[in-house]
Amino acid sequence: MKSLLPILLLVLYSHHAHADVQVAVAANFAGPAQRIAVEFEKQTGHKAVLATGSTGKFYAQIINGAPFDILLAADDETPARLEREGHSVAGSRYTYAIGKLVLWSARPAIIDAKAEVLKHGSFNHLAIANPKVAPYGAAALETMKALGVYEALQSRLVTGENIAQTHQFVATGNAMLGFVALSQVLKDGRIEGSYWIVPEKLYSPIRQDAALLNKGKDNKAAASFLEFLKSKAARDIILGYGYSL
Repeated sequence: MKSLLPILLLVLYSHHAHADVQVAVAANFAGPAQRIAVEFEKQTGHKAVLATGSTGKFYAQIINGAPFDILLAADDETPARLEREGHSVAGSRYTYAIGKLVLWSARPAIIDAKAEVLKHGSFNHLAIANPKVAPYGAAALETMKALGVYEALQSRLVTGENIAQTHQFVATGNAMLGFVALSQVLKDGRIEGSYWIVPEKLYSPIRQDAALLNKGKDNKAAASFLEFLKSKAARDIILGYGYSL
């Protein structure tokens, strides 16, 4: 019986040492978040349970008591607002990635190197995320206005609830082209179809902030995940999806 004691203690210790962390993830960051979660569990033993969706909807859920430990937002305004309103731990937020916007079509040879298709293309639908709640949608709106094409394109716009739905519109061909997150279409350094990476001078920086929510303040796995997000392993994944740091 004595020989079993160290094993039993080890099992009990492992049970208490490893924990889950509930992470609300902006839709554009779903791909890298999944890969980061796998590496996080390998290296720490903790498990990151991911939920993906729009940052605006997550905000509403969090202020109404949703059981998230961490928010990985698609902007920097929502985490700042949560902190001001007392829903997150003061001083915990930081920018984990800077997003990039791309005009994309699943079809080859649709989008040219200067995006002249927006002025002269014969397409029926251009997809964008809802600019009222989605930072990438707001960036798309800024871009069209900067290019002087917004008024002419208004009647052809189709609006996705979030950037994931917007990407789906284009991927399925329901919209011939659309403004999506670069991270959604960049695979192993390549982009299928045709595309134009929007110059960053045409839209406000898409700073994506992480925040430790009140529910996660005593969760060691939550603190560990936020630290892991700053590690070289996580940063390499983030860069590989086309984000800046």
